[in-house]
Amino acid sequence: MERVSVLCLSLLLCSLSGAELQDNEIFEQREVSPESVNVPEPQPCPSDLHAVLREMSVKLAENRLMIQQLQTLNQEQAAKLKQLEKQSSHMDSQQQVGQVAFSASLLASGSGHTGPFNTHTTLVFRGVVSNIGNAYNPHTGIFTAPVRGAYHFEFHVYAEGGSPGLRVGLEKNGEHVLMAGEDQSNGFGSGSNGVTLLLEAGDVVFLRLWANRRIYDDSHHYSTFSGHLLFPM
Repeated sequence: MERVSVLCLSLLLCSLSGAELQDNEIFEQREVSPESVNVPEPQPCPSDLHAVLREMSVKLAENRLMIQQLQTLNQEQAAKLKQLEKQSSHMDSQQQVGQVAFSASLLASGSGHTGPFNTHTTLVFRGVVSNIGNAYNPHTGIFTAPVRGAYHFEFHVYAEGGSPGLRVGLEKNGEHVLMAGEDQSNGFGSGSNGVTLLLEAGDVVFLRLWANRRIYDDSHHYSTFSGHLLFPM
């Protein structure tokens, strides 16, 4: 009976020891499970950082080049727009002053000689027959080109024979271009001339009676000055 009791006690102790070992193994396994361990994430190595920086540098250079190209294109477009605006403005001005013509006689009324004077004198043709575009000024005798273009001018002058003779010159911006005149001992004489000029906007054309010469006009309007725009340019 005693032996049986001792044997039972031994078996019980063995069972308890085995259970304790099994619990310890389970506990150790739980402690080292991957889920319970905080593993740090891998950090990029220096070679990877250099590669990323190189890629960013390349993209930055590409972006700078693209910006420069866009700036150049924008400047070119702005220049083209400015040129188109200039052409449009020029065309508008041509349309506005496309009709330019005038014709005037030396005297508006009455009769008689003008001159002689001791210096060259600008002739003022006051008897305006037409002044389309108002480019001719009947108070100064000066024609002012409203636009750049080709203009044609003609003048016919008349004077009584004898001394002094007749000399009238056409001038552009104060520079002599051509002349008409007549010298005869008696009666009346006349002269005429004409020219086509390329004028810039603002250029002036007028007639001058030369010093110590004279010109005649009356109600028949022998002495005249005319001009018109052939075409703008």
